[in-house]
Amino acid sequence: MGESKQLLLIRGKPLLQHILEITLTAGTGEVVVVLGANEGAHRSLVESTNAQIVFNPHWESGIGSSIKAGLNYINKHLANSSAIIISVCDQPYLTSSHFKTLVNIYLTSHKKIVASSYKNILGVPALFDQALFEVLAKIDDSDGAKSVIKKHADDVVGVPFPFGDIDLDTREDYDTFNQ
Repeated sequence: MGESKQLLLIRGKPLLQHILEITLTAGTGEVVVVLGANEGAHRSLVESTNAQIVFNPHWESGIGSSIKAGLNYINKHLANSSAIIISVCDQPYLTSSHFKTLVNIYLTSHKKIVASSYKNILGVPALFDQALFEVLAKIDDSDGAKSVIKKHADDVVGVPFPFGDIDLDTREDYDTFNQ
């Protein structure tokens, strides 16, 4: 993209701040934010919240390295966590009610993974039971949470996430979103 998408303005706020507010408002548990590229510029947005910050020095290796950095923090500091939700910050249509729905479905479905469903895809945000923490800890740095969702397809329930397929990966995506 050539610029930090986390700092792009969405509804008058940097995207990272917008998603953080949604995540914290959901009230589904502790929030851990993994920072990598442009960590200094992003840190100030997170420090003004109750979220915990983890720096991933290997961020260039891929999203899997960030998942592992966050999971390592959770295993050390939040060891009693029965599940985690893995999310990204570039889905502008994400809502706090969607996070709450992931948790509610998890509590009633007894599935190990509750994934967002959009355009016939199961993806993030997705909730993973503690039984899969070890699997997540071993993913390749270049793989994301979807790789675990695919490998454990029999233990996944999907939750509709309208417009979940819209993410802001390019300047064109951002410009289209703002039209």
